Amino acid sequence: MPTNDSELQAQARKILDAIAFTPFEQCQPLSREFDNIPTRPGIYAIRHKTDGLLYIGKTKSLRGRFSGGHKAFLWAWLDKYSDEDIRIAMQTISHWGNPALLLELEAIILRATEPPYNVQIPTER
Repeated sequence: MPTNDSELQAQARKILDAIAFTPFEQCQPLSREFDNIPTRPGIYAIRHKTDGLLYIGKTKSLRGRFSGGHKAFLWAWLDKYSDEDIRIAMQTISHWGNPALLLELEAIILRATEPPYNVQIPTER
């Protein structure tokens, strides 16, 4: 678990690299049940094949977050993206017990990427 700002930045960079640079073909395709997505906590990205990161979020259960639907899928449909061109990249997190830490990790990643489907990007404190 990060103990200072530079460790937090380094962990955020590692997570961002994992969700942004995993080859698109290795990301999880959309499905009805999302059986291939773990139930573990994590930070995830909705990615487009060529347009890149569309949305970034955090959750207590990755599978649960998607099996109930997700607003980014609706927005992608409204933008007329093909479902074959949308996938989910994710990084599981082992220390969900610290919500403030995950919130800060997510905020750092959002500020670095500014994905178009995230309505509000947290300001740096």
